[in-house]
Amino acid sequence: MNGEGSGSPLCLLEDVIIFENAAPGVSRPELIRFARRAQNLAGVRGDVSILVAGNRRIQALNRRFRKKNKPTDVLSFPREGGGDIAISADMARRNAARYRHSTASELKVLVLHGMLHLAGHDHEADNGRMARLEAKLRARLNLPLSLIERADQPGKANVTRKSR
Repeated sequence: MNGEGSGSPLCLLEDVIIFENAAPGVSRPELIRFARRAQNLAGVRGDVSILVAGNRRIQALNRRFRKKNKPTDVLSFPREGGGDIAISADMARRNAARYRHSTASELKVLVLHGMLHLAGHDHEADNGRMARLEAKLRARLNLPLSLIERADQPGKANVTRKSR
């Protein structure tokens, strides 16, 4: 996933979204357009690569870089001139079914969350600033509840602002 950072303004390239695992109903061009918009709104400069993989691959990355031997939904790796995002397609499909929205919508939630981390936000240590920004951007982008909102409201149903 690492690439040469150009240091140029927003420049997510079309060939840097890699699907290693199937994401039914997800349009690659649509996800690319969304990722560009999320990158712009989050203020991430440079090249951003996005890997959509299975739980095994995400678990291996989580173990290697975070010392946590379990899969997770999204990982972000900031770097000079951009960053990399790795998303579990397995978890995206499962959460989409659980919260009753499309896999494409779930992938977008995860891309937005990852972009905010690339921009330097940290919901574990920022007294809610990332959560507030993510909620604002999520509403603007017409997305379902964010990861942070779900964690804060574990029993609450997730409703999209726009029907499927």
